[in-house]
Amino acid sequence: MFLRRVARPLMMAARVKETTGIVGLDVVPNAREVLIGLYTKTLNEIKAVPEDEGYRKSVESFTLHRLKVCEEEEDWEAIEKKLGCGQVEELIEEAQDELKLIGHMIEWNPWGIPDGYECEVIENDAPVPKHVPLHRPGPLPEEFYKTLEAVDTGTLNQAISSSKKEDPVIA
Repeated sequence: MFLRRVARPLMMAARVKETTGIVGLDVVPNAREVLIGLYTKTLNEIKAVPEDEGYRKSVESFTLHRLKVCEEEEDWEAIEKKLGCGQVEELIEEAQDELKLIGHMIEWNPWGIPDGYECEVIENDAPVPKHVPLHRPGPLPEEFYKTLEAVDTGTLNQAISSSKKEDPVIA
């Protein structure tokens, strides 16, 4: 009896999450600690990306914000509410995915274009290599070309007035 009186208020104070409500996404009882660890690791790994790259700036910005919230808040509900980006378990999956992406980005090195790199420019009438997809729109309606010619020659008002149909005469 004594334990029920003492333990029940303690259990109510620290709410335990029973389910995420998302199929396949289990509750992580120590989600705050896991997030702090993942965000710290993310900030360490992103240092391999050049400082002036937008990807690094973006990742550092939102990761620092989320880490700060996780360090300030003790309760998973407060973290979810303050971040407004889903459940802590979803945030864990996002952080793990970001770590994988950082590894890929470092491997792919999209910012490492060498000085003096030249890319092939295909002019309008030049033959397009077979490996390059060809995206050319279909022909425009004849009225478009007539209007364009009228604009070029300064006879737009004349073209508009000649295209207007007169009201039929009622006999």
